[in-house]
Amino acid sequence: MRTPDAVAKDYYGILGVSRDASADDIKRAYRKLARQYHPDVNPDPVAADKFKDINAAYEVLSDDQKRQIVDLGGDPLAPGGAPGGGPGGAGPFVGFQDIMDAFFGAAAGSRGPRSRTRPGADAILRLELDLTDTAFGVEAPITVDTAVICTTCSGAGTASGTHLATCEACGGRGEVQSVQRTFLGQVVSSRPCVACQGYGTVIPHPCATCSGDGRVRTRRSLTVKIPAGVEDGMRIRLAQQGEVGPGGGTAGDLYVEIHERPHDVYSRKGDDLHCRVTVPMTAAALGTRLTIRTLDSDEPVDVKPGTQPGATLRLRGRGVPHLRGTGRGDLYVHLDVRTPTKLDAEQERTLREFAKARGEEVAELTKQGGFFSRMRDAFNGHG
Repeated sequence: MRTPDAVAKDYYGILGVSRDASADDIKRAYRKLARQYHPDVNPDPVAADKFKDINAAYEVLSDDQKRQIVDLGGDPLAPGGAPGGGPGGAGPFVGFQDIMDAFFGAAAGSRGPRSRTRPGADAILRLELDLTDTAFGVEAPITVDTAVICTTCSGAGTASGTHLATCEACGGRGEVQSVQRTFLGQVVSSRPCVACQGYGTVIPHPCATCSGDGRVRTRRSLTVKIPAGVEDGMRIRLAQQGEVGPGGGTAGDLYVEIHERPHDVYSRKGDDLHCRVTVPMTAAALGTRLTIRTLDSDEPVDVKPGTQPGATLRLRGRGVPHLRGTGRGDLYVHLDVRTPTKLDAEQERTLREFAKARGEEVAELTKQGGFFSRMRDAFNGHG
């Protein structure tokens, strides 16, 4: 019995139930509070102390004899009272999952043995292509180093004439059980069997070719069809051409990632192409006709008289075909006007006469009294 100075705890108040609460009411109240205050889900130190009280309250009120002591004004967990030895003491917490298993019936053996046959992993392969290949499409040969099904055992992993055997450690369940005594009673938990890695079976005589894995690594040659209009960085999926799974499981997918090599002439922006063409100054002034070699044809382009440096000509539909839909992008020709760097006497005389006819003053850069001389005199206050 409790000492005269001891004060009985209000176990009903701790769980938030009335004094006439049924066993199911008490269990539901405890389950709700355990989810809220268990240290596995609530790191607050105050929650840990609260959880100890919740455990103690449930231990008392779920036991008819201890609950009768509380109803008579006593405290079965107080010093000198009925022995507790439960979670109200200083012992370690029962795991949160064990509590949930005890309430919801997550009994041992619910998982069952794992299957040895599992899906394979996806694989990825980098493929470098020229601009013409990505623009118009191509059928490209590829080589893949991957896992394929073992032809010796057909994926079973066992030597010829032998079979899988039931694991003696777990009896084929793939799990082993452990029993823990808690304030809730005996809590049974399950863990994967170490002897068979959870499969429930063992391979007494593994296949000599694949060592029991059901697959081997090899090099395969495939042909991938590249559609017209693909861009750098895009991936093409080849279904079930990746890794075969353990035990001969379904193969994963193979992804071919496109990497477009830089082109000597063209740069690509989406489905449009860009290039730079240099024209002489006289051609830009007088106009001319150029022949532009596109990815698949030669196209005449007219340069209008008076074209300025940096001008851009647009050739519609001469870019890259659209990946989805019909039509093609455009080709943009950026013009660089070239100014001659050296002139002979006749060329210089002709050019000066042209400038004079246009009323444009051309400075004499090397003669005394020329342009720079006049600039120097202006800055020095002469003239």
